[in-house]
Amino acid sequence: MAKIRKASAYSKRKVVPYTRVSKKKARGYVKTVPPQKIVKFVMGKGKDLPFILKAVSAENCQIRDNALEACRQFINKKLEKPLSHQYKFKVVPFPHHIQRENKMLTGAGADRMQTGMQLAFGKTVGKAAIIKKGSEIFHFELPSEKGIQMARKAVKQVRSKLPCKIKILTEKR
Repeated sequence: MAKIRKASAYSKRKVVPYTRVSKKKARGYVKTVPPQKIVKFVMGKGKDLPFILKAVSAENCQIRDNALEACRQFINKKLEKPLSHQYKFKVVPFPHHIQRENKMLTGAGADRMQTGMQLAFGKTVGKAAIIKKGSEIFHFELPSEKGIQMARKAVKQVRSKLPCKIKILTEKR
């Protein structure tokens, strides 16, 4: 299994969205697009529920698809049994941006074997969603005040998995 580079290498950098894949494989720099790691974007069976809770980004950042998937699994597991599927939970951002890495040799004597290359393009490593300040990350529709408290608690527990600060907003329909 490939080792994932730490998120700080990508998360707070100013980034130009990169999604281009050429129709002719030989022409495109990106030879393969990494697979989508988020399995589901909408969970639960509730419709038009009275309470709405939103997790909103407080800063610009990139969120990797595997971080979003980890958050989705955790939150869904926390809400599933107590609310008995009477909720709607949506992961809003879609990871389009292809992340790249220029792999280098490490270890003793690596400096003599490989000097690197200026402005190297790199190979695809993963996907990320580019999030702007104020954009929604998670959207919940909940049946009761108890549901809002549970969702709020789950989002607070997930904060450490996300590279940006988030605000939790609630409203009543």
